[in-house]
Parts: sequence; C-alpha cells; structure tokens
Amino acid sequence: MKTLLTPLTRGEIASLQEGTWVSLSGVVYTARDAAHKRLCELLDGGGLLPFPLEGSAIFYAGPCPTPSAKQGSPVIGPVGPTTSGRMDGYAPRLMREAFHVTIGKGPRSQEVAAAIRRYGCAYLSAIGGAAALTARCVEKVEPVAFEDLGTEAVVALTVRDLPLIVMNV
Repeated sequence: MKTLLTPLTRGEIASLQEGTWVSLSGVVYTARDAAHKRLCELLDGGGLLPFPLEGSAIFYAGPCPTPSAKQGSPVIGPVGPTTSGRMDGYAPRLMREAFHVTIGKGPRSQEVAAAIRRYGCAYLSAIGGAAALTARCVEKVEPVAFEDLGTEAVVALTVRDLPLIVMNV
C-alpha cells in the first residue's frame, strides 16, 4: 500500500500504477454534478474557485448528515462514492485547471481516461457500499461552497488513511 498526503504533486501522481492500493490522508473536497456545474460556470465567467485546485483531490460524494454526537462517533454521517460517470462532462475541464486526483466509483469515459493521461492526473476508486467505514476516516468537516445544494455542496473533509485503489493514471 502506498501512502499519499494532499496536496499531491504531479511527480507523486506519475509514480502511481493502476491496481495499487493507496492510503490517502489530508484535505479532500467533496463535489458532485451540481457543484461541478457551478465550478465550471465560475471558471467560464472568469471567477475564482472557492478552494485551491492545485494538487487537490475531489471526492465524488454527498456526505450524509452528521449523527448525534457521542463519544467516539464519526464527525460525519456515511460518506460513500458517487458514480463517477455523472461528472464526466465536467472532468476534463476541471482536470485541465488542476484537479490532480478524482475519487469515485465505476468506469470513466474514454474522453476522461484520455484527459487523465494528458493532464497527469489519477482516478482513484473508493469502496462502494462502505460509506459508514469511510466516515471513520474523516477527522474534520468544513463547508466550502454552494451550501444551498445540501448534500451536493462542496465540503472539505480532512481524512486519515482513506483506503483507495488506483484505477487510471
């Protein structure tokens, strides 16, 4: 298993091999299709994005509400991967702008696979059906943008040892 810490450099991404298990720690931003649409609209309008893109990891997920606070309970509700293909229309543009890593589940389109290679990015797969387990890797949750989107808002998750597998580089 390879250990990675965000933000990631192009060199770290280049060292990855498909099929490798990784343990990711650091800040990961959640964003699903509604947030991706708004991010692209901001870029199209010449605006600044609400978080740093360079070296960032984007987790295609919509975290569930935080459970009631109890000693030892997760800081977030279940947080499982969303089907990555839903973001394929936006992914090449955002990869060009500096998303280094995307995290989700399922296959990517040929266009996205080509963009991954062209821009030196990586697509990591999270374990589907293990949202409660993934939540245990989250140490901190901070809203970032588009809170009106509810579970589709952009949220910064500070994760520790999130288990992922490299699907495309």
